[in-house]
Amino acid sequence: MTDLLVITGLSGAGRSQAADDLEDLGWFVVDNLPIELLDKIVELGSGTGSLSKLGLVIGPTADPDAVLAEIRKLRLEHRVRVLFLDASTPELVKRYGSSRRKHPLDDGTSGIAATIERERALLEPVKAEADLVVDTSGLNVHQLKALITDTFSAEESASAMQISVMSFGFKHGLPLDVDMVMDVRFLHNPHWIEELRPLTGHDEPVRRYVLDQPITIEFVDRVVHLLDLLLPAYAAEGKSYFSLAIGCTGGRHRSVALAEEIARWLRENGHRPRVTHRDLHR
Repeated sequence: MTDLLVITGLSGAGRSQAADDLEDLGWFVVDNLPIELLDKIVELGSGTGSLSKLGLVIGPTADPDAVLAEIRKLRLEHRVRVLFLDASTPELVKRYGSSRRKHPLDDGTSGIAATIERERALLEPVKAEADLVVDTSGLNVHQLKALITDTFSAEESASAMQISVMSFGFKHGLPLDVDMVMDVRFLHNPHWIEELRPLTGHDEPVRRYVLDQPITIEFVDRVVHLLDLLLPAYAAEGKSYFSLAIGCTGGRHRSVALAEEIARWLRENGHRPRVTHRDLHR
């Protein structure tokens, strides 16, 4: 059975880089595939003895309605996952400025930021269909490669839901690519304790300060009971990925400690979460 991965997203957000990373993992990748040829490529790739892992990169000029129709048709007969690469408009403007490339949808009537926003609106229905949305705004090529490798390596079970837990700081902006956000700014902040301020949520004094608060115990208990309910339900609906973001003010103390605590519970219950701390070193 061929494992199909449709790679789409905003121009400049990293589609080509993700395609290269998948090829390094042994995937057969077809880049900038015309949507009209999607059926034929899948038919050729899914024959007996053919390709077991097929990546299909959809270019920026494809009609979003046609893309959605093809994805839904393929899902009737194949295991299809959709990876959508996103990035903030300021970051994309910076990337186009440094590369001096022309945006593929630039018709010369508006600036680059307006063109990016127009593409974002066009692709919103495709993004809504995606199994996994990755915000590459803060990722360099090495970090994106590590994420692709962790998510799509051959060692990962094809049937297991992949779970990611992220800590972040609200003052650095909300993450774009998560399914659920938990705000833990209601907890007492170690930042205001002089001896704890230079430490992080990885350090035991901060961890104990955060986890020993009575309300923290109740919060963690309710979150894990919620996950205990949601994860099987998502899996039953065919969802392959689930991402949880936990935010505090700066992303260095409370959110880090709680992300690690919830990841610990997930491991104890048979999951293999990927844990990242977006703003730990800011």
